[in-house]
Amino acid sequence: MQTLVIPLIPELPKLLHAAPSDAAWAITATLLAAAVATPVVGRLGDMIGKRTMLLFSVVLMIVGSVIGALSDSLTPMIVGRALQGAAAGVIPLGISLMRDTVPAERLGSATALMSASLGIGGALGLPAAALLADHADWHALFWVSAAVGALVGLLVLAFVPHSTVRTGGRFDYVGAVGLSAALISLLLAISKGGDWGWTSGLTIGLFVVAVVVVLAWGFYELRTTQPLVDLRTTARRQVLLTNLASIGIGFAMFAMSLVIPTLLQLPTATGYGLGKSMLTVGLVMAPSGLVMLVAAPLAARVARVRGFKLTLIIGAVIIAAGYGFDALFMDAIWQLVLGTCIIGAGVGFAYGSMPALVMAAVPVSETAAANSLSTLMRSLGTSFASAVGGAIIANMTVALGPVSVPSQNAFRVVLLLASGAALVGALIAVFIPRHTRPTPDAAIPAEEADGLEAAVAH
Repeated sequence: MQTLVIPLIPELPKLLHAAPSDAAWAITATLLAAAVATPVVGRLGDMIGKRTMLLFSVVLMIVGSVIGALSDSLTPMIVGRALQGAAAGVIPLGISLMRDTVPAERLGSATALMSASLGIGGALGLPAAALLADHADWHALFWVSAAVGALVGLLVLAFVPHSTVRTGGRFDYVGAVGLSAALISLLLAISKGGDWGWTSGLTIGLFVVAVVVVLAWGFYELRTTQPLVDLRTTARRQVLLTNLASIGIGFAMFAMSLVIPTLLQLPTATGYGLGKSMLTVGLVMAPSGLVMLVAAPLAARVARVRGFKLTLIIGAVIIAAGYGFDALFMDAIWQLVLGTCIIGAGVGFAYGSMPALVMAAVPVSETAAANSLSTLMRSLGTSFASAVGGAIIANMTVALGPVSVPSQNAFRVVLLLASGAALVGALIAVFIPRHTRPTPDAAIPAEEADGLEAAVAH
């Protein structure tokens, strides 16, 4: 869903009969909805059942896809894309459900693969979306998404078991509203600051609101008995450092999607652009997804012997090396493919390690909420990469006839920043405790929580 509309970005204003700045909300809406929904869905998963919320998220994706497929104007497209973004909680929910149901000897490789699917899906979805966009009406992208969502829903119903681990209590509505307000303010400022101006009153005001609201939210969460996010658990060294490292890893991962497609599609007249189609872009990016697919379970095997802390550090260092390679060698397609594959291997190791590190330090009853927060931290990293990288590419330009295009140095700066972000993530990971005992669980039996679903729905 994240890469679904990338082939359509240049055409969105014409397709939706909207100004370019307005059409960009089809992207921004997905980002905002995902940020808000992920922690909320994670907490509800702990309360009323992870499989239930998993199916709910899939339904949101299907409905959003159908609305997008029926759209010919901006407003319904934004609604559809927001619903697709609200389904982003499936990844932490899936990881958490595995902790409850998968045998211990298979848990490491299973959660590693599920976590890495964040990158795998994006890498493999891009060529599929480009192929559809080139050979069919653009609405077909959304119809295919709806069909895939329906298939996933049926597979979940058929094969995914209910978890017996649930926690009691009331849902923290105040905490949910407060966190949503802080995230929306922060992400709006980050994603739209380049359009509005980084020193504009609106951008600065949103940053100030985000800081004030998050401080007030933290004060409230520390004093309520059943918080949306247990900040005391989140502040534990292993969880805190893993989440901080994940911001750097998220920044690094997204830079690849920001630089490589633009570089491939720039005209050859620039002297460094390769003049390729969006379909070629997808085919260049796809191998990195396959490498992630292989690297994630390999990371789990290494972790059995040396621990997930080491595999996180290894993954971050490999990502940094991949970006360093691309910064030096970007003259041919094979060089870009090799560089993205190196990055993909690192992402597979790093993304496969973070959920295990978080789950080892939180109660079973808080698994979904903790994983959701970790996923949110990675999303913040990608948002920072989008804002910073986008600003660099937009401002470091050279003239090409009557227009300006990003300079080769702009791409190198973004690639080196991504390499540095990955190294910062590796440095943070060095200080993660080597051994952590799982926290005693405070969950109540599923039969005692059966009435929660109706209560929360009410």
